[in-house]
Amino acid sequence: MNYAERNLAYWRRNLAVCVFGSFTTLVSLSMLLPFLPLYVQQLGVTEQADVVQWSAVAFGATFFGTAITAPLWGRLADRFGRKPMLVRAAIGMAIVMSLIGLARDVTDLVALRLIAGLIGGYASASIVMIGSQVPREKAGWALGVLSTGALSGNLIGPLVGGFLPQWVGIRGTFFVGGAMIAVAAITTIVLIRESFDRSSDGARRAKKIPVEGAGSRWPIIGALLMTAMMVLLANMSIEPIITVYIGHLGVALDDQAQIAGVVMACSALGSILTAARLGALADRVGSWNVIIGCLVLTAIVMVPQAFVTQWWQLAVLRALMGMTIAGLLPAIAKLIRQSVEDHDSGRILGYLQSAQFSGQVIGPLIGGQIGAHFGLHHVFLVTAALLVLCAGINGWVRSEAGIQSSKFTKSDQPDH
Repeated sequence: MNYAERNLAYWRRNLAVCVFGSFTTLVSLSMLLPFLPLYVQQLGVTEQADVVQWSAVAFGATFFGTAITAPLWGRLADRFGRKPMLVRAAIGMAIVMSLIGLARDVTDLVALRLIAGLIGGYASASIVMIGSQVPREKAGWALGVLSTGALSGNLIGPLVGGFLPQWVGIRGTFFVGGAMIAVAAITTIVLIRESFDRSSDGARRAKKIPVEGAGSRWPIIGALLMTAMMVLLANMSIEPIITVYIGHLGVALDDQAQIAGVVMACSALGSILTAARLGALADRVGSWNVIIGCLVLTAIVMVPQAFVTQWWQLAVLRALMGMTIAGLLPAIAKLIRQSVEDHDSGRILGYLQSAQFSGQVIGPLIGGQIGAHFGLHHVFLVTAALLVLCAGINGWVRSEAGIQSSKFTKSDQPDH
């Protein structure tokens, strides 16, 4: 009996716990977005161009760390079980998040954000667990639900970050975040159930059991990893400096953090409304159709964001973008999950997380550099062009590799 079969009795409860844990940890990680430039200034950076660039570096540092270690944690999940990885991530993030509130300068801030990425990654560990346990015919829906929990955290986080510093101060906000992640750690330890047979799963891994058509799937997996990176690049290219963009739209300095929190939350709100539905749609009509369609629609919605004149116009467009982008990661994770055996799923899904977080590193860096040297509105136009290019690549890969043929898993074919 393989790993997924042994855990069929647990996956629904584990999904619920992982949704809660992903929500809690991402609230804590995303709530600094509205006041990150303000915190950078508080730590001694004064020039606006420097504030923009240091904010992008500090924000991207966490995702750079996660991109480095996600494949390692995925391998260890295959070897020692998925639950230990969730516990490790929650405890580590709770400690480091609290330490960020004690940063002495911007170097401390960047270093601690990097450490948080190296040892954290609860949401990515959740995808490995649920992606490994859920029945394949429900993979799109389950990963969509999990994505909804993470997106909800990204929705609430900026809202919390827009108002909580007024009550506890910017530094106090990090201690609150650390406490929230500690709750997720306790919940995970107490409620998550996993039947992991190290000797059995290790034997299957040692045998390197081949997957039908695996040789032809590696180019497909490569294209999907590139697409996952592009999704997060598109979403994060502007968010670390969105407070500055809000200021250029005429919002008063005292209101910028709160308005930025609302605008950021709109993107996550749109995704919450459609993530599970688009995941289920991928189960019915095929993940590739959802991926290509969502890429094109997201690019279309991205362009007018460069030309808004009021903050509420940006908020509406970010909400629409959230709706279109929400179907991408569940569909990508489903396709990748269907391409590998259970005993190897942690490693491959670890690569997926690495690709995603690479996008979260590259996005803020590109956004910060383009915004600082060419103007913030150019960030939207460049990102839209990259999304269209990515859609074209996916269409070409699907066509060249014969994705609609019987070589690929039948459960991803449209129902007739």
